[in-house]
Amino acid sequence: MHQQSSFKSLLSRKVAFGATLGGAVLFMVIGVLLWGGFNTLMEATNTVEFCISCHEMEENVYQEFEGTVHDGNRSGVGAGCPDCHVPRPWVHKIVRKIRASNEIWHKIMGTVDTPEKFEQHRLTMARRVWQAMKETDSRECRNCHDWSTMNPERQKPRARNQHVFAMEHGNTCIDCHKGIAHKPVHTDISEEELEALATPFEAYKTEMPASFKLGLAKAAATEAEAEAARREESRKERERRRAQALAQQQKIDAAVAQALAAAGKKPLPAGDTVTAKQGFDVDWSRSPERQVTLFYPGQTSMEWTLVGKYHGGARPFRAGDRCTICHDNETADMGQKMVTGQKAEPTPPEGKRASIPVTVQAAHDGDSLYFRFQWEDTEHVPVPFVDGGKMDPDNQVKLALMLATDEVEYASQAGCWGTCHEDLRTMPGHPEDPAASGLKLNLSNGVTKYIKESRTKVEEKGRRGKKLGGWDKLKDDAGIQAERSAHRYMDLLRWSSSGKAENGHVLEQRIMSDGDNIEAQGRLEAGLWTVEIKRSLKSDTAGDVSIEPGILYNFGFAIHDDYTSARFHHVSLGYKLALDNADAEINAMGQK
Repeated sequence: MHQQSSFKSLLSRKVAFGATLGGAVLFMVIGVLLWGGFNTLMEATNTVEFCISCHEMEENVYQEFEGTVHDGNRSGVGAGCPDCHVPRPWVHKIVRKIRASNEIWHKIMGTVDTPEKFEQHRLTMARRVWQAMKETDSRECRNCHDWSTMNPERQKPRARNQHVFAMEHGNTCIDCHKGIAHKPVHTDISEEELEALATPFEAYKTEMPASFKLGLAKAAATEAEAEAARREESRKERERRRAQALAQQQKIDAAVAQALAAAGKKPLPAGDTVTAKQGFDVDWSRSPERQVTLFYPGQTSMEWTLVGKYHGGARPFRAGDRCTICHDNETADMGQKMVTGQKAEPTPPEGKRASIPVTVQAAHDGDSLYFRFQWEDTEHVPVPFVDGGKMDPDNQVKLALMLATDEVEYASQAGCWGTCHEDLRTMPGHPEDPAASGLKLNLSNGVTKYIKESRTKVEEKGRRGKKLGGWDKLKDDAGIQAERSAHRYMDLLRWSSSGKAENGHVLEQRIMSDGDNIEAQGRLEAGLWTVEIKRSLKSDTAGDVSIEPGILYNFGFAIHDDYTSARFHHVSLGYKLALDNADAEINAMGQK
């Protein structure tokens, strides 16, 4: 009895604000039960099963989510609906749940209860998500993805450079990664809105973590080692092919000599057989090699690269990045996407190879500049849209290279890409009857290459639905002459397998002349094409770029293989050429 009395006395003891200890304990127990029940209910609503319990989600966005990298991947780590759309911090989570009451209202009202209604409101809903992620610096993304835990060694060059750009400029995850788990509706909005959504914030700028810097250094070292090994393997393969071709030629020469002897005729003088002199007496062993992988570009015009919803690197490019920063080591993958119709090519040519690895060398002797290009031949694949299957039956192969100073806009970043526009012949924006414009251009074969400097305006972003390009916005004669006098043009050299060598340039259009300041030879030996080109270092010819020591020039080239023409070629990114400069990507070494 005494113990019961003592216990009752303890429970009735006042502890705070006039409340007894028993009342406090009871309140605490009720509080724990309520909190536990509330939290249990809260977590029950934070599951994928709950999110797709309404058919609006299950039949639309969840169907798109399944199979994406967030649904399942090789590491076995998945992210469900709440991982991306519900904050983890308690206060932010409660705010999100309160806002979700609006979704319950629309569920009752049937706002998106059919696929048609869902599509009608999809962009509005996506905009809300984009804005929320932008305001929180993509907080939910960083639950899994953080700068300090990223390993750039395992990222593609494009990804690692985009991440560096984001840290330096203050961009956040959602600026680039829209449409990764659901339908990419950001491609349906204007470029102006897309740019506004991706505006960098000063507060989001981040100092690069030491671990990321170390990863970048390791990645650079690994890639340099792989490139050195590749060059050595390429050198051995060319030597093997050359030896094979020489052995075959020796057999031919021996057969010719035997036939002449049997007929009682004298053997041919040295040099009269096929083994006659080839090339321009350049010691190519003195010139460093650069492997440049050309790729099939599809319909990726200069304007295409500047539109963010088409090209994820548009913002870094406009900020000054070169194409090679992101894409130098992935051109083969890019070509594969386009030659198979996955990107920027609605009608891919069946059987066309995606890329061509080309070994490039350059040299000079103080008076002339020399180039040598070597690449493997390919089997003929007839194109179905041309009678006979050959677009250019007279030329199995054509090679064209362009040179320019930094005076030409985009040349420093993209090489010759600035000459390709959305409204050129065979491109999607080509006009139906360009000759009707009355412009002082040769339009007999349609609109050919031009550069922005030759037009009063070029539409580069498709603002307010305008067509990309500016073929018909030609400057007057005085304006064109002013650009030419200022050397704002692309110098163009071209060799064709029919034996034709041409010199020209691109300004208001492509202008070519035969054999002026150019010599070129090409041959196919043991399945390996070799093309050598010679031109004067200095030239007074209109449209030529004089090459001087101490200056970096912009260089790009293209190959039409397998009898192709127009845009169905393989192209390079833009590289830097210089004389006797080890830092240049194409180093023309002196021969003296």
